Amino acid sequence: QKPKGVTALPSFHQIRSVVGASMAAMVLCPPTSPTSSPAAHLHARSLHQPNAVSALRPSLKEPKLEPFVGWLTDNGLLPKSRGVARVETVPEGLGLVAQRGVSAGEEVLRVPKDFWISVDTVNASDEVGKYCQGRKPWVLLALFLLYEKFRPKSAWRPYLDILPERLDSPLFWSDDELSELQGTQLLGSTLGYRQYVGSEYRKLRQEVILPNPGVFEPSIFTEDAFLWAFGILRSRTFPPLTGDDLALVPFADLVNHGLTLPVMEPSWERKVSGFLSPLESLIVRAPVIFKAGDQVVMEYGKKKSNGTLALDYGFVDITQVNTGIRDGFVLTLEIPESDCFFEDKLDVAELNGLNTTTYFDLVRGQDPPENMLAFLRLIALSGPDAFLLEALFRDSVWEHMHLPVSSENEEAVCQGFLDGCRSTLAGYPTTISEDLSLLENGHLSPRLEMAIVVRLGEKQVLKQLQQWFESQMARLNQLEYYAERRLRSLGLTDEKGNTIPWDASE
Repeated sequence: QKPKGVTALPSFHQIRSVVGASMAAMVLCPPTSPTSSPAAHLHARSLHQPNAVSALRPSLKEPKLEPFVGWLTDNGLLPKSRGVARVETVPEGLGLVAQRGVSAGEEVLRVPKDFWISVDTVNASDEVGKYCQGRKPWVLLALFLLYEKFRPKSAWRPYLDILPERLDSPLFWSDDELSELQGTQLLGSTLGYRQYVGSEYRKLRQEVILPNPGVFEPSIFTEDAFLWAFGILRSRTFPPLTGDDLALVPFADLVNHGLTLPVMEPSWERKVSGFLSPLESLIVRAPVIFKAGDQVVMEYGKKKSNGTLALDYGFVDITQVNTGIRDGFVLTLEIPESDCFFEDKLDVAELNGLNTTTYFDLVRGQDPPENMLAFLRLIALSGPDAFLLEALFRDSVWEHMHLPVSSENEEAVCQGFLDGCRSTLAGYPTTISEDLSLLENGHLSPRLEMAIVVRLGEKQVLKQLQQWFESQMARLNQLEYYAERRLRSLGLTDEKGNTIPWDASE
């Protein structure tokens, strides 16, 4: 499934397992069976703690670490004297360790733009730049990364040598490992990305690689290698250097993910200094206080679900399994084109910032979003309730959709959602209790544990929503609907819904 309108490195939310919706039955489409996975593998980038699921790789050997540290020092990125943090081997592979106490908000490192691997870097390359015109930013960066990786005398050699060969994103799992994701949206996203990256590679192979074998050796610039480069870009780039401004930033990309940090976003900051000769740099600031000897970490995104963390970085946050704040499910709702009121409903949706197909992020511990309920009621609007679609109500109908419209409409909404929940839950290979038992018993491989945490989270979100809609269905006779609200607003009924006699005010 190719993301629509992607002009840069696509985000997880641009490739979603589709949840088709009609009020007859809401279908949460299961993904297709896994395809063969590439040979490359990846390591996780989370701060390793007993409750963090990460597949650890062996510590980097000194022969590779020392040249990299020397490269940073020679280029002024790492002070020769005692700096804020030093590069060390850590459980994740490489990371930054505080050399002294660091205050929250203090600058930890600064990398000038000259050392970024960016679109400008590629375009300025005499060897690669001329072949990259008109390419998506992530495609040209991936091509450049591979070119430099296999170039013995690359100026980036010390940095390229410390990049992991093994990545743990599901993009690199075997068929057997992917089978543990059966029924999940993560599996659909994984297969979608594989297909998308493969499609971009085949186009690049025909247009660039094969016509120029002297520059791009086909046996080296393979689809597996291209997927590896894609995985490196996904796992080592953060806002604001994403999208059209996508860039790898050596040294800054060593900052691993920290658990339970009281911040929302990554600690990357783009800054321009100087007046006559402005210099652009990427700055990383400490999100919290660190003591000497602590690993300096940052938050990769507080709102990212475990499915997103798994796909992007190859780890999940198991510390939040009980709280559920990392458990997410993306619901896709759609106004069927076969609906006889399709044009009217689409007009209402577009007037309120929505489209015929709209996505809603559902999180465990939270009630259904109000806009989602309103959109469901709009989709289900039919029969006698369809008068609300008349032009007279066009400016107010969306407001009406935020409250129950009629017993028939609310029942259709609840029944459609419940049918979808039950169908989707039946598509998982295990139950919630079975997954909880597996996690409790332990002795799981990192990838299996990751799969269990993600599929458990999705099921718990769906189960919670199922219970909410079951409760709403049981309360249909107790809800106040549009007709009752209208009569009350006209002063024809009291707060309890009783008709007010004509002579009540006499």
